[in-house]
Amino acid sequence: MTKTAYILCMLLLMLVVSCSSLQDTATKEDTVVTVKKQSPKELLRQAYQLFKEGNDLASIELANTVLEIGRETKNDTLIGRALTSLCRNAQRQRDTNRLNQLSLDLCSLAASSSNPQWLMYRAHMNAEMWRLIGNMDRAENFYNESMRISYEIGAMGMYTIDHFNKSFVSIAKGDFETANQLITKYYALRKEADSTAAEDAYGLIALAYLLEQQEHYSGAHEVATVTRRLFKEQNLFPEPPDEKPLIAVENKVSQVLDSETLARIHKRSQTQSVSGLLTKYLE
Repeated sequence: MTKTAYILCMLLLMLVVSCSSLQDTATKEDTVVTVKKQSPKELLRQAYQLFKEGNDLASIELANTVLEIGRETKNDTLIGRALTSLCRNAQRQRDTNRLNQLSLDLCSLAASSSNPQWLMYRAHMNAEMWRLIGNMDRAENFYNESMRISYEIGAMGMYTIDHFNKSFVSIAKGDFETANQLITKYYALRKEADSTAAEDAYGLIALAYLLEQQEHYSGAHEVATVTRRLFKEQNLFPEPPDEKPLIAVENKVSQVLDSETLARIHKRSQTQSVSGLLTKYLE
């Protein structure tokens, strides 16, 4: 290679590197501008969606952004929502140390703001963590605390969902009667708040788990299959503590039911509704 050709090659390489660097800088600046244009509420919504899709790194980054905004503006709501969002990520990683620190932050926020809702979120997130880990006694205590506070402050959304959540604890403990009552109450509360909620597919996870633990495997398979179908149709992503028992149901029925039975039930489930399953297996 001649000296002139070498110099031209080096200049070309420097130009490529420079352009690439400028492009990276522009991309980062565009990202910052995009984040700044979005409201903290929208950032938290995105953080939750990313969490449900399993993208924890991006979810945590957005939650931390909102947490910083909340602390700079002394906005208790943003701080609390961001801390709660980060609790979810700690659940998936089963990081009890991280959850404990976040719980202390929520307690401090509840005290400084005189707002017990942050204690409710703390209790709920701890209940979810311990249910995921498998410590059902500890999970039940936290669910009871969360339900007590949510009912007292009129947070009926949390009060409702914790009936669903606590049913898993009852099922795991073999208390099927209480589990049935909790699932029934969950759907009653959902319908009371929204008349169209009778077709809520999320509650079916608990029903599938209840049937599987009662060794009603054909029913469990039918409910689990309908649940997955509706999740796909409605673009829903179950959270880790909730999907864990659903996966366990699916694994179990595949072991105890023959392929012909599985196929027959799967075909039948394609036209089954939530209300139909509740009538068939719960009422």
